[in-house]
Amino acid sequence: MFQEFKINNLAQFPQELDTLLNQQRTIINAITHSNESSYEKILKPLQDLDEELGLFFTPLSHLNSVMNSEETQKAYEESLPLLSKFSSEIAQNEKLFKKIEQIKATFDEAKTVVKHEVRDFVLSGVKLPEEKKKRMEEISLKLSELSNQFSQNLLNATNAFELIIENKKDVEGMPQSDINAAKEEVEGNKTVYKFTLQIPSYLAYMTYGPNREYRKEISKAYSTRAPENGEVIDQILALKQEKAKLLEFESYAHYALETRDASKEEEVISFLEALADAALPQAKNELSELKEYAKRVDGIEDLSGYDIGYYSEKLKKEKFNFDDTMTKPYFEQSKVLEGLLDIVSELFGVTFKAADVPTWHPCVKPFDIFEGDQLSGRIYFDLDARKEKRGGAWMNDWETHYVDSKGEKHLASAFIVCNFSPATKENPSLLRHDDVVTLFHEMGHAIHHLFGKCKERSVSGINGVAWDVVEFPSQFLENFAYEAAILKRFGFHYETGEPISDELMAKIKETKNYQAALGILRQVEFSLFDFQLHQKLYQGEEVQALINSIREKTSLLKPASYNKFQHGFAHIFAGGYAAGYYSYKWAEVLSADAFFSCLDDDSGFDTKSAKGYKECILANGGSKEMSDLYQEWLGRKADVKSLIELYEIE
Repeated sequence: MFQEFKINNLAQFPQELDTLLNQQRTIINAITHSNESSYEKILKPLQDLDEELGLFFTPLSHLNSVMNSEETQKAYEESLPLLSKFSSEIAQNEKLFKKIEQIKATFDEAKTVVKHEVRDFVLSGVKLPEEKKKRMEEISLKLSELSNQFSQNLLNATNAFELIIENKKDVEGMPQSDINAAKEEVEGNKTVYKFTLQIPSYLAYMTYGPNREYRKEISKAYSTRAPENGEVIDQILALKQEKAKLLEFESYAHYALETRDASKEEEVISFLEALADAALPQAKNELSELKEYAKRVDGIEDLSGYDIGYYSEKLKKEKFNFDDTMTKPYFEQSKVLEGLLDIVSELFGVTFKAADVPTWHPCVKPFDIFEGDQLSGRIYFDLDARKEKRGGAWMNDWETHYVDSKGEKHLASAFIVCNFSPATKENPSLLRHDDVVTLFHEMGHAIHHLFGKCKERSVSGINGVAWDVVEFPSQFLENFAYEAAILKRFGFHYETGEPISDELMAKIKETKNYQAALGILRQVEFSLFDFQLHQKLYQGEEVQALINSIREKTSLLKPASYNKFQHGFAHIFAGGYAAGYYSYKWAEVLSADAFFSCLDDDSGFDTKSAKGYKECILANGGSKEMSDLYQEWLGRKADVKSLIELYEIE
């Protein structure tokens, strides 16, 4: 029923991929030159080929992210040109395009598939003259190689740095679980504390590390990672601009909006600027309060970027009598995961059963999903940070729910990947509340894919969903991770079993929007930088000049001159967010509005609304525009004011 996660021979993988692609070429050639003209005989088998290729290649791309090694890198790098050439061939197959263009689909899902296919062919250059098609093919290959190079440079740089602290005084006051995670015995029975640039370790010292010089050192190391990515960025931007121009778009941003919910560049920019304007007065007050606090408690006259996390946490503790260390013992990773699965089960009428199937690492937890007695999907959780894993958190879809050309039903599967502090000899894996929110966020993405009920693969689950609304289901679910009715399901002290108190849950909710306006400005900064960077060609020092100009408004505390944030901005240079980082805020209008519509003080989530959400939003995937699905669900459009209300911006 499901695929087994395995790669028999990494060294042989590119050759096996080449064989598979050649088999698919033969089938595509037969479809292209057949006399068939129906949806069932053309687009159904083509979607089968997409699924087959995804099933084969995803395990390698996934392994390269979560169990990175020289072997995975080599296999992945050798596979990229094969895939790129293949996808370019199809995308520029004029005869196949004309065949698809003539298809008269008879039902809604199929109509959407045809519409998307025709659009994507055009955006891939099918109508270009031969020499320009060849150039498009070269650009696609080079971009996939550069994206991988950016990611690998970042991972290597992250793993190359260690901060070794010998004096116990320099970790005093830190949470004991973070101290335990950093503690190492070296020669002569000496204890040292090792901090790295992996997120759990880096954030631990930036948030609680008492030595300002060490915070400065680790912060500088983090913000100057992978300087060689400066050159990679120049190449990526030049190629993306060239691609857009070949297709007669003014810029890559203009090209990207062809597949988005937002229709005009001005619409995106004005949305972000309005958000910044709304947040700015409160953000100035938040920073002013922080500066006064740092000066009062430690005589700091020149608050710097590497002080923000540390003094924000201390001020939060003074202001609310609360910090993360008070809740962390209540969020044991295994209990949080169990609680999350229980909540999803209850809301959406499913059950999760541990599955005994092959995985890529001993810490991975796979579950089968059932609706009643019917098996409906599978999910894998890989939640611990480790050296071979790239940073961040993400959901990766693997199998897709759809009905193939032979009438057989396929079920969906997905991976959730996070980088939480692993268990130590002293403690199990304990999560910060932010980590709990992250897990809910990624689960929101996963159920969007797993609960898809479309019969057509191209629009099932997260397939075919406009990029700037794909964050809606993830943000929607994460909002519930602040609700007491939800937290009490899994908040139990890892040593005593004592439930998390009402007071602590109230503090989590009360502090949710602590420094929210500063947070909004930071997201707007990233979004404006990304979008404007793709509105015309920037090269070399122009890239830094652009982010500096945006920071004139969004960054109330000037970053250090050495800060090269862009060299680590993997979302846009190694992920799919180029000219699309604004999506997080754009989709948040939907998620905030939906959240207020579904909130229930007693259970956290109104079950009737949950049923409607599953049936209208999740089940329909990309088969219709998200705004239409939203209208079907709640009978109205989302109100942008809900976003300001969510953040309690005055």
